[in-house]
Amino acid sequence: MAKKQTIKTKATKKSAVNKQIPSGRVYVTATFNNTLITLTDEKGNTLGWGSSGASGFKGTRKATPFAAITAMEKLANKAKSVGMSAVEVYIKGPGSGRDAAIRALKSAGLNITLIADVTPTPHNGARAKKKRRV
Repeated sequence: MAKKQTIKTKATKKSAVNKQIPSGRVYVTATFNNTLITLTDEKGNTLGWGSSGASGFKGTRKATPFAAITAMEKLANKAKSVGMSAVEVYIKGPGSGRDAAIRALKSAGLNITLIADVTPTPHNGARAKKKRRV
């Protein structure tokens, strides 16, 4: 019988590099049920994300402005740890966390250079459903 040979390989550990990113973008999607926030650099590479649900809120409390503030504060701390000082904010959706998220971002000490509403609005595209008769 042949003997089994085991080859030992040395595992290499990736070193954590502290990137210094001076400016980036924050995408806020405010739905009726939740508020989703994504932090990216200038090119659009995701650096971090957060949501009302990830902040510990459940059910209808996820849709509140307070939950959006809590989620944005956590993400603002992440942005500061990366060295970010200025952000562009892109808001999408009709939810109640829209304005609260911007206020929380401003109070966290980040400089807001742009606020853009990118909510998709139809230009009378798809045909509407027939009207309900009761």
